[in-house]
Amino acid sequence: MAGERVEPQAASSQAAPIEPEIVFETRGEAGLITLRRPKALNALTLPMVEAMHRQLRAWAGDARVSRIIVRGAGGRAFCAGGDIRQIHALGRAGRHADVMAFWRGEYWLDAAVKTYPKPYIALIEGIVMGGGVGISLHGDVRVAAESYSFAMPETGIGFFPDVGATYALPRLPGCTGRYLALTGARIGAGDALAVGLATHAARAADFDTLIDRLAGGGAIARAFEGLDAPGTETGPLVAERALIDACFSADTVAEVLARLDAAAAEGSAFAEATAATMRTRSPTSLTIALALMRRGGDLGFAEAMLAEYRLAEQAMRGHDFYEGVRAVIIDKDNRPAWRPATLDDVDGAAIEAAFAPPDGTEPRFDGSAVPREPAPDAGAQS
Repeated sequence: MAGERVEPQAASSQAAPIEPEIVFETRGEAGLITLRRPKALNALTLPMVEAMHRQLRAWAGDARVSRIIVRGAGGRAFCAGGDIRQIHALGRAGRHADVMAFWRGEYWLDAAVKTYPKPYIALIEGIVMGGGVGISLHGDVRVAAESYSFAMPETGIGFFPDVGATYALPRLPGCTGRYLALTGARIGAGDALAVGLATHAARAADFDTLIDRLAGGGAIARAFEGLDAPGTETGPLVAERALIDACFSADTVAEVLARLDAAAAEGSAFAEATAATMRTRSPTSLTIALALMRRGGDLGFAEAMLAEYRLAEQAMRGHDFYEGVRAVIIDKDNRPAWRPATLDDVDGAAIEAAFAPPDGTEPRFDGSAVPREPAPDAGAQS
């Protein structure tokens, strides 16, 4: 279907990119967003985040656009998250204000998606992690292709599940959200559909057909008629549900591990592998993640996002995030030296204190934020 290209401003983090990093189009009644950093698994930069936020606001007031569609280019990933390398470099350079500008902008965008006044549809092919979860999970329709691979792996890089995971994961069935938050485990389309992370399944080859049908207006459900969904066999999240609930309902990370160890001693290979994975994660991150999961079910979305923002501020001034990114993403030696190195040495009081409001004003994550305008000399990208 023919469409109108919308020219986003400052959509790239480079001065003169060969290819734009994010593209906006109107096709019929649809506003179509395409993330275009396939070599970086469509990871989000701050200019991409801000350009997307601006365009969503523009389309919200455009009567010609009745729904939003977002997808990733390249086939390997919908979006693997934020550009962690860039955040790491800014933090190491002491540019704390710039680091927090990214988290603030990303969380404002997540809130815009959550509160969007028109149907918001994510077509998810390949990896969806971190920031990619934030711009898909909070929308109305989440379509999983056969290569769908969801994870919130932040505890492995010394961070914690954010982008609204504090709100969303505790609302999944049983303790499945706690399991995903603490372990960073990947799950496929079948498990995602079973717990509600995905709402529909479709073949990636049919995504263009879906876009054309959605652009034609009418009921969204009708766009899926006649399309064969891919096989959606479930995996460990469903098969091991009873064990997950029994182990991850514990009040402390140490008790979760103790229960997993007990199950492993009785012959559970899943419990043994899960405990081994958790023991490679940052002890501080595990403690924070469980604290968020325990609190999140009682928090509204804006409250959950604010809690994450406060903890992000603390993490960006700490040690484990920079060490985790170094070990996993930069040097790739997978040998992070966490501080502290054990759960027993984690300062639980300091983590609890991080939930308390600091002095001074704080950003709001209720969908009311206005995205920053691009610099006057920023060239338009298409």
